[in-house]
Amino acid sequence: VQLQASGGGLVQAGGSLRLSCAVSGSIVSIEAMAWYRRAPGKQREPVAGISGGTTFYADSVKGRFSISRDNAKNTVYLQMNGLKPEDTAVYYCYCTVQTTTSTPTTFRQYWGQGTQVTVSS
Repeated sequence: VQLQASGGGLVQAGGSLRLSCAVSGSIVSIEAMAWYRRAPGKQREPVAGISGGTTFYADSVKGRFSISRDNAKNTVYLQMNGLKPEDTAVYYCYCTVQTTTSTPTTFRQYWGQGTQVTVSS
């Protein structure tokens, strides 16, 4: 299973970016999809997640970021509006994937390679 993230870049404060992460490989189903980020000098932290019809957002991004997924394309998106310099980080996509139909059903965790988001003031 491979995760290919894209959409990062340099943007001014107040601007927008849309991150995408396409999952490919031996996929039976994808349970949870999420975005994490690691800012310089800080630990990786969860930003947003989606599983079934439930979404999660870190308090710092609520009202500004929106996560969505296209199950037909095995892709998760992160629409980021109102970007702030403190959003500068490497953003990683994450998902849990069922790769076989054997029982019991198990899901494995996978991470993308990261995409840099830089917000200038």
